[in-house]
Amino acid sequence: MYRSGNAHCKNRRMPSLPQPDATAAGAERPPDPTMRPIPREPGFDSSLALLADPYRYIVNRCRAHSADLFETRLLLRRTICMTGPRAAELFYDSARFRRHGAAPEPVRATLFGKGGVQGLDGEPHRERKAMFMRLATPPRVELLARLVAGELARSVGSWAAAGPIPLYRSLHAPLTRAVCEWAGVPLPAADLHLRTRQLTALFDRVARSPADHLQTRLERRRAERWIAHMVHEVRVGHLALPEDSALRMIATHRDGGGNLLPPRVAAVEVLNLLRPTVAVSVFIVFAAHALHKHPECRAILGAGDPGYAECFVQEVRRWYPFFPAVAAVVREDFEWDRYFFPRGRRVLLDIHGTNRDPRSWEAPELFRPARFREPPAPWSFIPQGGGEPGSNHRCPGEGIAVALMKTAVDFLLHRLRYSVPRQDLHIDYGRLPALPRDGFVIANVRPIEPERGARPVRRAL
Repeated sequence: MYRSGNAHCKNRRMPSLPQPDATAAGAERPPDPTMRPIPREPGFDSSLALLADPYRYIVNRCRAHSADLFETRLLLRRTICMTGPRAAELFYDSARFRRHGAAPEPVRATLFGKGGVQGLDGEPHRERKAMFMRLATPPRVELLARLVAGELARSVGSWAAAGPIPLYRSLHAPLTRAVCEWAGVPLPAADLHLRTRQLTALFDRVARSPADHLQTRLERRRAERWIAHMVHEVRVGHLALPEDSALRMIATHRDGGGNLLPPRVAAVEVLNLLRPTVAVSVFIVFAAHALHKHPECRAILGAGDPGYAECFVQEVRRWYPFFPAVAAVVREDFEWDRYFFPRGRRVLLDIHGTNRDPRSWEAPELFRPARFREPPAPWSFIPQGGGEPGSNHRCPGEGIAVALMKTAVDFLLHRLRYSVPRQDLHIDYGRLPALPRDGFVIANVRPIEPERGARPVRRAL
C-alpha cells in the first residue's frame, strides 16, 4: 500500500454535521421513538436530480439537511445517501452491509457486468478478490507501467501529425494496446479501433443519454463474447499464454467448490481489468489539467523532488472527481448514531464529497499536493473505495491507477512538448465521468528525445 497523507489533516475523530430537529419537515419517524428520524428529500424520486449533478448531489443535499445522511428514492427504490469519514467507516463494515443486489441494474448491465467481483460478498468475494490481488502484484504493476510508457511514446508521432488533439480520446488506444498485451489478450492491429471503442464505452457512455446507454449494453455483450471466446481458447489449449498472464489466470481460476468460472463470468472479470485501465485516461487528463493550472507543481516535479510525484497524483485523486458514489444494502436492522437502518435498504456513500470533507482536510477546495506528505486521517481519502483491499470492496486496481498516473506525469513532463490552446477547461460535473468540457486539447505536439544513455522501455510480456 502506498505511504501518503495530509500534513494539514485533522487527526481526530470526525464529528457529524449538525443534526436536524426530529420534527423537521420531510423527516420520517423510525419505529423506536428514541431514535432520530432520517431526513427525507421532498418529491417522489430524485433520480433526475442525481444524474444532473452526480458528484455533488449527495453532499449538497446533506448540507441542506444539516446532516451526514438523508433518504430519498432513486430509480423508485428507497435509498439512504451518506457522506463524510464517519459514514465511510460505517459503510465499509461488511457485517452490516452487503454488495449483492446493491448496484442498480443499469450499472450492473454496463459498467460492472453481471457476476463480477463487485457484486459478491463473504467467502466468494474474498476468493475472487484474492485472484485480483495476485494479478496486481508490484512486479506486474511495474510491467504494465512500462508497457504504457512505451505505447505513449509510440503515439507521439501520430499525435504530432494530427494537429490539435483532445488528450482524453487520444489516450484510449495506447492504453488499450498496453493492457491487452499485459493481460495476454490477443489484439490484432485491425481490431484496435473496435476493441478500444468497446472498452471505452463501458465507462464513458453509460449515463450520457438513453441511446448511449443502450449502445453501451450492446458493446458490453459484444466485448463479453470476444473475451469469452478467448477464455475458451485458453481452456482447450488453443491459446498458450504465460502462467502469470491475467487472461490465463482468470480462465483457469476455480472457486471454493473447485469449479471453473462460467465463460461469461470469466469474461466479465477480464474486462474488470481491461476497462479500468483504459479508464485511467480520466485521471491522466486530470493530472495534465493540474499541471496546466498549477505550474508551481510542474516546477517541483521537474526538479526531481523525491516523493513529490506520489503526493501530486494522490492530490489529483482527492481533488478531481472520479467515482461519484458506491452502493450497498443493509444486511440486518441496526442503529447508528441514533439513526435506524432497516434491513434491505439501499445505501449510497458519497465518494467525491468525502474526499473533500472540511472536517478531514484544511482548505479542501485548494489543490495542495504537499498535504500528502503525512498520512491522512482514517476514512478521509477513499477515491477508489475504503477498507483493506484484500478483503473489503476497495478497488484492487488502485495501485495500477497510481502507477499509470505517475508514468503519464513523467511522460507529460519529460517526453512530450505541447501547448494548451484556448479552450473551456472547466470541469463538467454533470458528465459521467467528469472531464474538462473540451476534453483537454493539446497542440504543437512533439517528442522530447530521452537523454543519451537513458534506459529504454521494455515492451516484452
